[in-house]
Amino acid sequence: MICTLIVTRANALKVDKTFVALNMPIDSSDVKNGFNTLFLASVNGTNGAKLNPRAIHFVQDFMIRNKEEMDDMKSWGRSYFNLIDGILGQFGLPSQLKYLAVIESNLKPTALSCVGAAGPWQLMPATARVLGLKVNHKVDERKSYYKSTWAAAIYLRDLYTELGDWLLVIAAYNGGTGNVYKAIKRSHSKDFWSLQYYLPAESRNHVKKFIGTQYTFEGQGSVTTLTKDEATDQLSGSSMYVFNRKLDKEESTASVTLNVSGKYISAVISKYILMDAVEFNRYNPDFDKVMASANNSYDLKLPADKMDLFVSNKYQILNESVQRLLANDESVNESKMVANN
Repeated sequence: MICTLIVTRANALKVDKTFVALNMPIDSSDVKNGFNTLFLASVNGTNGAKLNPRAIHFVQDFMIRNKEEMDDMKSWGRSYFNLIDGILGQFGLPSQLKYLAVIESNLKPTALSCVGAAGPWQLMPATARVLGLKVNHKVDERKSYYKSTWAAAIYLRDLYTELGDWLLVIAAYNGGTGNVYKAIKRSHSKDFWSLQYYLPAESRNHVKKFIGTQYTFEGQGSVTTLTKDEATDQLSGSSMYVFNRKLDKEESTASVTLNVSGKYISAVISKYILMDAVEFNRYNPDFDKVMASANNSYDLKLPADKMDLFVSNKYQILNESVQRLLANDESVNESKMVANN
């Protein structure tokens, strides 16, 4: 999080603790009308993610204050977003986590906070070193977009492995896991909206700003703007497999993620990569169900040696999977013809 920021752009700026916004007149009525349309779409939209009622006023105000700056960022920040998306994808993380860098630093690699956090992801020196970055009087890899994003992805992955809820991950990224656990204990709840007032105000608002940023950029929420229970209730099964992976931290760290689409079948993959079917399903729950859905896309997660086997044999795997599906369809059609006769 940045407290101060040196900016070379000509626009007059104001600092809102965790976000730098243009200090220019905005037609709030237009933004409010746009927000009302956006919110209705989020309730009845294609992905089903709904904005929590307790976030509505905050997000609406956030959009009014920051919409024009973020609209501008969609253009000049495109190369940064593409880089971040690529790295997040390698870790099997939701691409929407890139908006955390927006509220942390306004996407500025030179951002430096008053407490010593630096770079686009505002990593503290000690945290950065633990994550493998060099930070000394000669080199500060926190300011490298590629290296700092890689480190942030590791950090976010580990936080999610520990907490299992993206809103709690964003709170912990800002204020530490200690404050999150204290809030859980004091509130007797793991639901962000129930424990939010037991968190420091800065962390509480950080989560809401993250939600507001995503709604401003994408016009809808996602798994990262919902609590675990909200996501389970609202999102389709094809979006929920990430919650059902039963991996410990060591297994998650040693695994590799690759997005796949097509007519792959888990049994065929397991055969070619020499992996027990039960073990495959532990890494990739509901694989066949998701691949048979309209989504037809899955973040395949495997131990590194198994992923090498998959990549080496993926065309044979796909071909055999398709042949099995065709044979199954023929069998089903024959059974229907017999039944009709």
